[in-house]
Amino acid sequence: MTKEGLLFPLPFIILAGVFYFLFRQHFSITLIIIACILFYLGLAIMLFFRDPERKVPKGDNLIISPADGHIIRIEKTDCGPEISIFLSILNVHVNRSPVNGIIRSAKFFPGKFHIASKNEAMSENQRNEIEIETANGIVRMNQISGSIARRTILWKKSGDSIIAGDRIGLIRFGSRVDLFLPRGSEINIQLKQKVIAGETIIGKLP
Repeated sequence: MTKEGLLFPLPFIILAGVFYFLFRQHFSITLIIIACILFYLGLAIMLFFRDPERKVPKGDNLIISPADGHIIRIEKTDCGPEISIFLSILNVHVNRSPVNGIIRSAKFFPGKFHIASKNEAMSENQRNEIEIETANGIVRMNQISGSIARRTILWKKSGDSIIAGDRIGLIRFGSRVDLFLPRGSEINIQLKQKVIAGETIIGKLP
């Protein structure tokens, strides 16, 4: 569980308790329903912020999935493969580093809030763009906000050394992660495939 997962739901759970203690002497189905909704909303938010341990695969030059979700885009370009992962509101939203390397830049770009699965979200939505320098080239990872997720959070900064599978940030309430890989990278996944952050092998660096 992330720190936000412990703090963010508290107002809902506290309000549920307040409703119960204020009105327990005056039974009202409506008030009981409101208290229950607030309580379970708080629990649902706590579930969203869960942060399970993952068993990171070992191997040279592996590219590990940076996010839980499913693959919505695989494209081969002149610069190298591009992969997009869509996170639903039910997925774990802690993002992890896809490779071993050093963060050379981490920039925030304000923008719009298109539905994250749409192509225009890649270039127009609010996002963090992270460049990771590896021994085999630059890997770029974008955390993209969507129509529900309105905030991308990065826990690392430029100059930080990272290992594949390290926790790197968080996207609140469903969104998208894009990977831009060096030319010659090997891809071992398919469209619509379910992936797990820190566990699923996306492919290998050249």
